[in-house]
Amino acid sequence: MAFEMKKPSRRQFLIASGLVGGGLMLGYALSGPSRRERAGSAAGAKDGEAMVTTWLKISPDNIVTVYVPHADMGQGVITALAMMAAEEMEADWSLVRAERAPADLAFANEALRGFFLDDKSVPGMLKGVNQYAWYKVAEGMSLQITGGSSSVRYTGQAGMRVSGAAAKEMLVKAAAARWNCAQSDCTAAMSTVTGPNGQSATYGELAAEAADYSPSANPKLKSRKDYTIVGTPKPRFDIPGKVDGSAKYGVDAQVPGMFHAAVRLAPVFGSTVVSYDASEVLRRRGVKQVVEFPAGVAVIADNFWRAKEAALALDVVFDTKGNEATSSDTIFAAQADAIVNGESEEDVEMGDAAAAFAEDGAEIVAAQYRVPYLAHACMEPMNCTVWLRDGKADVWVGSQDALGTRARVADVAGIGFDNVTVHSLLLGGGFGRRIPVRAGRSEFPSEIDWAVMIAREVDAPVKLVYTREDDIQHDAYRPAVTSHLRAVIGPDGYPAAWENRYVYKDDPEEAAHIPYAVPDQSIRVVELPTEIPRGPWRSVAHTQHTFFSESFIDELAHRAGADPLGYRLALLKDQPRHSAVLKLAAEKAGWGKPLPEGHYHGLAVQQSFGSVVAEVAEISIVDGSPRIHRVVAAVDCGEVIHPDTAAQQVESGIIYGLTAALYGEISIEGGAVVQTNFTDYEMLHLSETPEIEVHFVDSDAPIGGLGEPATPVVSAAVANAVYAATGNRVRQLPFKLHDLSSVSGKFAQAAD
Repeated sequence: MAFEMKKPSRRQFLIASGLVGGGLMLGYALSGPSRRERAGSAAGAKDGEAMVTTWLKISPDNIVTVYVPHADMGQGVITALAMMAAEEMEADWSLVRAERAPADLAFANEALRGFFLDDKSVPGMLKGVNQYAWYKVAEGMSLQITGGSSSVRYTGQAGMRVSGAAAKEMLVKAAAARWNCAQSDCTAAMSTVTGPNGQSATYGELAAEAADYSPSANPKLKSRKDYTIVGTPKPRFDIPGKVDGSAKYGVDAQVPGMFHAAVRLAPVFGSTVVSYDASEVLRRRGVKQVVEFPAGVAVIADNFWRAKEAALALDVVFDTKGNEATSSDTIFAAQADAIVNGESEEDVEMGDAAAAFAEDGAEIVAAQYRVPYLAHACMEPMNCTVWLRDGKADVWVGSQDALGTRARVADVAGIGFDNVTVHSLLLGGGFGRRIPVRAGRSEFPSEIDWAVMIAREVDAPVKLVYTREDDIQHDAYRPAVTSHLRAVIGPDGYPAAWENRYVYKDDPEEAAHIPYAVPDQSIRVVELPTEIPRGPWRSVAHTQHTFFSESFIDELAHRAGADPLGYRLALLKDQPRHSAVLKLAAEKAGWGKPLPEGHYHGLAVQQSFGSVVAEVAEISIVDGSPRIHRVVAAVDCGEVIHPDTAAQQVESGIIYGLTAALYGEISIEGGAVVQTNFTDYEMLHLSETPEIEVHFVDSDAPIGGLGEPATPVVSAAVANAVYAATGNRVRQLPFKLHDLSSVSGKFAQAAD
């Protein structure tokens, strides 16, 4: 059974392209009265509360509530976006509240816009049209997505700041009209407008009058030097509930009359149910029903334990479609063959790399790198509660795209979008896992699809919860990827030509690109579909390509007998941001200075999601494995909104990346995943977590993301430190596959 993600119409894309429209239109976050009225209704605004813009509500008691159209997965985005709006609004932070916006089209977000258009490409006079156009695309595609490190740099920068500044202008207009004075004679500060003769009125007192004005599409924004909220470590709104236990996650959903569902999923990907015998489990205490769906069978019971035990006891026969012949070995063999013999598509073609490699006497260095499938391993297993009745659906779930979930449920249930209500709950980890359609690929349905299909057969609310084994063995995995790299070495020891042939063109498109000044480049991709479901994983394609490229450039540096830092800096003469973070990380880590006996340094750098991150790893070899003692990160993300949360995101990204580098491996045998739980899909332990230092570069670059950019860099930094320590060049992750106890000769694995 296949379901298609709702696609934008041609008209919606024409609008987004600026080809349709008559006159200046306001950005979606600003909107007109009808849209603000809808937003107020969706948010439950009471009498006397005014939606000044779509995302900002002001109450008579002077409380400002910011509605954030993104999920907070621990990254602090609810607080950060509220800070950006409140800063421009000149609000008293003690009177500011923030909530996740409801799953209503009034709160569609424009994250999509940032992935297609650089704001600099849009003339200032057209930014209002551009912003409105992308809202229409978001609305048409039912997007309220959190991912790609987009919340602050797109919704915050282009939405919250503009919304807050416009609201301030509207409040000042209302005050000036009330006092019959010029707007320039009024001053807004600390949620109060002051007039020329000492008059004053709170935002709460002015809100109803202000809401009668249309917000400006281009309000004046504050200078960074005038900030009083942004850049300070404000207490996060989400922390108290997580500390006292009042915070509710998807797995906490409780609905009166609810049943519980556990699933017996086909272990071999692509399989379908042939038959099953439910006679024994239906006699068990508490078991109510058995439901078949395309990927398996579900048991419905009065509690999860009974449902789970009954599902495990089911005798199910699956048709594996011949996919049991698939293994990690066959997948990697097919990738290696496809790279050599398959058709490739252009990623980057610069200069004439083919001629450089064909030149007589060219000194060529070659290497093959690869990484395995990775699971997301969220702390909270996948879950979804659905109640279908009278042609309507209620859904309780933690999702990275609440509107997309609403549209998906409507499609699968066969009901209208307006008949679906999504009750958004917190996410116990996301990392790309909690997107309603796996990477937009409907051929790989998710647990939300299964929950709806099961609920269609049950006359009650049904809560589906995956076991940890279900979660590990039926994820949407970071793909296993092979990369063949070659370089022509010039007389000066630097690469004159660079070639990369790799499989899978995953987002973002620039992940395989290199910042280094290599005149001839040929980077091409080979597509090789498999039945293994794949989806976005934290920092997406940067996870593999940073390991590939930064390890290979390190190989070239050592081959030239050069310091890896100096070698990189020489090739980054036209990349000041990369150079700055490398120098800062190296300085803070003590690069080139004596280390404790048996300790070694390695470094790497990468730009992703608008931010540039360099990391230096300090390691030693213990019992044949790397022990990471310290990681120093330098980050240029443009502007830091919340310094504590920013540092925490870098720290968490490093830990997540270290887990994958040291242990992460989903292996396939007989068409199924071998790993089952945290016993054999190991996480980094607290005792193994290194000292982490985070330093931010003071930069005027456009604001970048922070949830993902630190993750991909650490694997290459550790691999490069391992080479410095042992002479062993690790080209296949995870490190647990390698015995590094013996010191090899230099360049022992230099070329394949």
